[in-house]
Amino acid sequence: MEEIYCNEKANVGGITLQRDTKELRAVTYNYARTERVFYDDELKKDYEFLKSTAPDSEIEIGVASRSLDEMKWVVAYSSSSGPTSYVVYDKLKQTVSPLFVSNPKLLPYKFAPMEVVSIPARDGLELVGYLTRAVEKGGPPTPLILLVHGGPWARDYWGFNPQAQWFANRGYATLQVNFRGSTGYGKTFLHKGDKQWGVGDMQHDLTDSVEWAIRE
Repeated sequence: MEEIYCNEKANVGGITLQRDTKELRAVTYNYARTERVFYDDELKKDYEFLKSTAPDSEIEIGVASRSLDEMKWVVAYSSSSGPTSYVVYDKLKQTVSPLFVSNPKLLPYKFAPMEVVSIPARDGLELVGYLTRAVEKGGPPTPLILLVHGGPWARDYWGFNPQAQWFANRGYATLQVNFRGSTGYGKTFLHKGDKQWGVGDMQHDLTDSVEWAIRE
């Protein structure tokens, strides 16, 4: 058996295969944001083109579907500060045409962007977190809500979070942390949460995250 790809920090989240030959074209993983490792130069150029036509540099690109000949794609442009926009990518013409917006009623409003943060736990373990500020960076301090994901075999992701946006609108910053025991970061990270649910190191990660936010 041959190892094709391995990431030391995150699980492989998905793969893209050539439709007929099943040849590997790309691997997707998500440590803090969605990232791809390409094995197909043509596919890489497609994603680079889509990135260049995105509304802003923070957009994440997802492919909803492709035609059988792969000349037309339905692409999702996801943002942390607004609804998802869907477009049609014409590969032959190298054009992108608007299709629809997931929730157009949100378009007139301004939302807070979600920031990726790295938080050191007291034992040195690096924790990925997401911070949604109630005011722009550099503004006055605000109250903070630590929004803890369920599971605990689950994880938080970067993207538009209605709860965090509601809190920001009411003047509260929101911190979401992938504490030890969260999924997506390999078995070692996952099992660091064994027998720590609600006590011990898992709880310390939450406390350390709040203390980090106060310092920052």
